[in-house]
Amino acid sequence: MPRPALKLGYLQLDVFAARAGTGNPLGVVFDAGDMDTAAMQALAAWLNLSETIFFLPPDGGADYRIRIFTPGSELPFAGHPSVGAAWTAVVHGLATPRDGQLVQQCEAGLLPVEITGDHAQPRVAVRSPRAKHLQEYAPQAGLDAIALPGQPAALWNNGPSWWMVEAASAEALRGLKPDFAAIAAWTNATSSTGVAIFALEPEDGHDVVVRAFCPGDAVNVPEDPVTGSANALVGALLHAQGRLPGGDGRYIASQGRELGRDGRVHVRVDDDGEVWIGGEVQQVIAGTLDW
Repeated sequence: MPRPALKLGYLQLDVFAARAGTGNPLGVVFDAGDMDTAAMQALAAWLNLSETIFFLPPDGGADYRIRIFTPGSELPFAGHPSVGAAWTAVVHGLATPRDGQLVQQCEAGLLPVEITGDHAQPRVAVRSPRAKHLQEYAPQAGLDAIALPGQPAALWNNGPSWWMVEAASAEALRGLKPDFAAIAAWTNATSSTGVAIFALEPEDGHDVVVRAFCPGDAVNVPEDPVTGSANALVGALLHAQGRLPGGDGRYIASQGRELGRDGRVHVRVDDDGEVWIGGEVQQVIAGTLDW
């Protein structure tokens, strides 16, 4: 006999979004304790958002627990799901901040979260797992044409692994027509999540412009609208090179304009070199799923 359908609470959020219809969409599934990994992956594939999170009972030391799935695989950490999860936990009463602090449990471990502002519309910042610089290589997939001369592509990891490519100019990056098949082949061959390309652009309310491409098997999203993990790695890379914009370790990144999503990621590198990412969240759908 077929298993009875699970009735699951569901939200859809726009993360890193000043208003609905911008930022990066996120699926949120409540009370997923009765779902196994295959069911979570199947639902994430059906929803076909760049990421979907599933709330589960936390272990000791955490205020809430999530698992994060793309349409193609599970991720140990991702930025916009983590920011959206913390926002959901506060607004929907799953966790109560203590002195503006929460602890998130995900497959990457326990991550501290900062909560500021009004309870009904809090501002969230999540500390990324510490970045690791893994290797360098010449830019692939035709991206050498826009890359900053003399700056190799660098593979960094903070849970997912991203190839980081600095573009010679923001104009070149915004006008890029990517070869998705070539990028997929490169990222599949290196078991990486995708390619994040960035350029300094101190104008129009932001300091850095970012685009992220992940058409390979791990994610299967050609261009991600706004990518927290990649932005955290951009911050780590710029910090390692002593080139952080501004002067206080804080800057704003613009991503998603090319997809009509126009998101803003607030990046902060603290005195210990840890990278925090945050931004605004908008709830756009609330309902139930029969799965």
